[in-house]
Formats: sequence, structure tokens, C-alpha cells
Amino acid sequence: MANAEVPRHADRLDRLLHETRRQIARDSGPDVQRILDWLHRQTGAHLALVVDRAGTVGLSTTGFPREVLRPLAPLLARVSGGRVAAAATEAGRLHVRCEALGADGSRHVLVAVAESELSREESALISHAGSVVALLRRADDGERLRRGFQHKARQMRFAVFQTLLAGDEVLARRMTTGSVPPLLAADRLRIHLLHCPPADRDRIAQAFQDHSGYHGQDLMVHCPAFKEHLICLVADRPGEPDAAGSDGQAVDLGEELRRLVRDNPGYALGISGPHPLDATAGAYSQAAHALAAARTTPGNVVFYQGQTPLAGVLPRGPALAWARTVLRPLDSLPATTVEITRSLMSAPRAAVARLLGLSRNTVRAHIARAERALGLDLADARSRAAVNLALAVTGAHAAPEPEDRQPAPTLDDLLRTERADVWARTFLRPLHDPQRRSLQAWIAANTDARQAAQDLGISRNTVRAHLRTAEARLARDLLTTGSGVHDVVLALRIGAVRNG
Repeated sequence: MANAEVPRHADRLDRLLHETRRQIARDSGPDVQRILDWLHRQTGAHLALVVDRAGTVGLSTTGFPREVLRPLAPLLARVSGGRVAAAATEAGRLHVRCEALGADGSRHVLVAVAESELSREESALISHAGSVVALLRRADDGERLRRGFQHKARQMRFAVFQTLLAGDEVLARRMTTGSVPPLLAADRLRIHLLHCPPADRDRIAQAFQDHSGYHGQDLMVHCPAFKEHLICLVADRPGEPDAAGSDGQAVDLGEELRRLVRDNPGYALGISGPHPLDATAGAYSQAAHALAAARTTPGNVVFYQGQTPLAGVLPRGPALAWARTVLRPLDSLPATTVEITRSLMSAPRAAVARLLGLSRNTVRAHIARAERALGLDLADARSRAAVNLALAVTGAHAAPEPEDRQPAPTLDDLLRTERADVWARTFLRPLHDPQRRSLQAWIAANTDARQAAQDLGISRNTVRAHLRTAEARLARDLLTTGSGVHDVVLALRIGAVRNG
């Protein structure tokens, strides 16, 4: 190489390296066309990327003479098939150079066509550029595989979570045979429900993800219903690290989540109590209630400290008889209808559709079928509260139905008991008068804040502010999933029944 050409060649290589760095930093894959156009400006040659042995051109510079490829078919086949790495030839008055890209299988071929013979420096630049294209394509292939793995790992973690929500730990093991999540070896877990910007969920989950797609002993799941929620199933092993970060070091995931909340003012974290794996649904409900309180609490981290649920203080026999009477019409309905009805107790209809991967119309049709069977309007907060209580009673007191059925009491009969009254007064005690009045009007208006505001003669924003305060004081989610509305409805109803 002549001494005068060395600086120019080095400058070209520097610019090629700069372009390589720029493209590596892209999120949208390699821009091979940009490299071909740059090569054309540097060498004067026309270039094309041939993608198969039939001579199909994937990309080319403007003006590339495609008719030259037909007589080159035997040469292209040898280069593409790996018999030669590069070759130079002539096609009439044109000078042609073929360069194989990659080393595996049927390779793409970079074809350069020029009216005059390419210099050594120009041939070397084309060869270097071909190597860059091959490396960028391989990196892009690897990135696609990585994204595919991340997507499948997210789907698997969500499937495990859904199975645990249904209380079927055995099925969760079966569906992950060969790569069972370590979480399933735990006796108990806590749900940490993190509120964060939706765009941060991937970054956080991947920071603690291990090579198997899990999070050490734990699982982090993107909530499909609420895009700002990251559901973290944390094995309850006091004193032990929870997860392995992306660097392989063991970390305490619960502490790391609390640190994230401390470092990011817009974050909040609700933490359930410890639950057996088959009671994951209960843990999730507690975490949702705790998160509602955390968003308006200094520090933005709340551990669930709820009282005994109402289902646990009602007289067992009469409560079971009432609950079975309420739910018996569901026995003849399809399993999907029953599951959608259960899900409706803890999430709005649109969220249920996203959670179960169904259309809104499908969810609406199943709910209508359940309403006809139950004889209830499930759009009414009082009806949902009654069905939710019946589900909780049958879940807490699973027992075979007696052969001689006794007449079932009414719900009001159950709510008149002394223990129910104590539960209601304890539940509502943290509220001040403004919050209590707004809650009563809101429930009377079937959770319509605008109507409640009109009835009270105050602004809608004031009503919502009172509801937010009530969420924190009661540690119940009223405005996001709405699952805390049931307890409010029943506590107010107990007061009305006892005083009426």
C-alpha cells in the first residue's frame, strides 16, 4: 500500500468503526442499506446483498446492474455454499468481487460491481465492511433470540402465577417440568406489588432475572390488567437472600424493592402477609390493599395489617348454608363463566378481559350468563359484595354439603350477629366523619363519584380525595382494582341492619 494511501484507508476504517458503533447502539436492528450506500460513495462500486443461491437480491445500491448476476450463478453458489470465502471475476466490461458473509450454512454474499478494477485498498474496505455486516446481522439474530426468550419467560412466569392464583401448585409443577421455579419449593410466599411507570417494568424484572428466566427463588410478573403494576412473588424464607441478580449475586429481593421505592419518588409498594402457595390469591388481594394505602403514605411502603376477614367471624354453619344457596346456580355453568365471575370480584371487567386474554364482549357474555343464573346484577356493588362474601365463606370452610339441607338464613340474619358488629365497627373506626359521609354516599350511588358529589353538594374532586384518604386509613383498594369495596359495603350494611 502506498504511503499516501495509508492515512486515507485508516480514515475510512475509522468511519466504518464509527458506523458500527452507531448501529450497535440502535434498537431497531442493523441498517445494511446505509453501509452499502457508504461503500458506494467510498469506492464507486455498486453493491448488492444476495440472500440465496438463486441470486435473489435482498438489498442493493441504486443502479446496481442485476443482470450481471445470472451468469455469475455458479460462482455465487460456490461462495454461498462455503467452498470459497471470496472471489473476483469479470462480467463483460465489469469487474466483480464476491464476499461471503458469515460462516454457517447457506451464507449471504456481498457482491461489488465496478467499471474498473478495484484497488487493494478498496477490496480490503469492502471485505472489512462485509465482516461488519455479518457481525451486525449475527448480533441482530442474537438480539431477536434474546427478545424471544424474554417474551417466553414472561409468559411462563405469568402462567405459573395464574396457576397459583387458582390454588393449583401441582399443576404449576407439571407445566414447568424440567425447569421448575425454585419458588415452588417454598412453604410460604409474600406478594410484593410494585407500582412504577410501565416502561420501568422490563428493566427491573431483567435486573434480577437469572439464566433460567426466573428470579432466583422468586418470580416477577408483569400484570396484564394494570400496566403500572409489577407482581413479585417472594419466597418467605426469613434471613435468606431471595433472588440472584443478573450478575449472579444473591440479593434480598424484598429489600431491593423497598430500596427502589426509596430512590424513586413515583414508586409505591404493597406487601402481603405470608401465605401458603395455594393461597396466592389471598396474598395478592392483601398486597393490592396495602398498595392502595402505600400510595398516600409517607415512605410509600405498606405491609398489610388487616383484621380477620368478615368470612372468618360469621357463624360457620349458617354462613355456609347461606353461601351455598347463593352460589349453587353457578354449579351448572361452564368453568370459564365461574372463573370470570370470581375474577370480577377483584378487578373491573376490562381488567378481567386483559387478565384472562379474552375479548370484552366474551367477558360481558359470560357475566350476563352468571347474572341470569344468580338472579343478581353484578354491576351493582352490593350484589358483588354478597357474591364475594359467599365465595370467601365457601373457600374458608370447605366441607361436603349435608344431605339434609336446612333452610338457609338471609345475609342480614348473618350480619346481625355481635361478632359481625364488632368487625364492622373495628373496620370503620379509622375513618373521620368527612370520609365516612363520602363513602356512604359513594356506595349509595353504586361507586359513582359524580353522583355522590351531587348528593353531598360538594365537588367530585373532594369526594375522590376523601376516598383516597379512606383507602389509606382502611388499607383497602377502592379505586384501582376495587376489591376493597366489598368490605366497605358490608361494614356499612352491618351498621344499617343493627340500627334498623
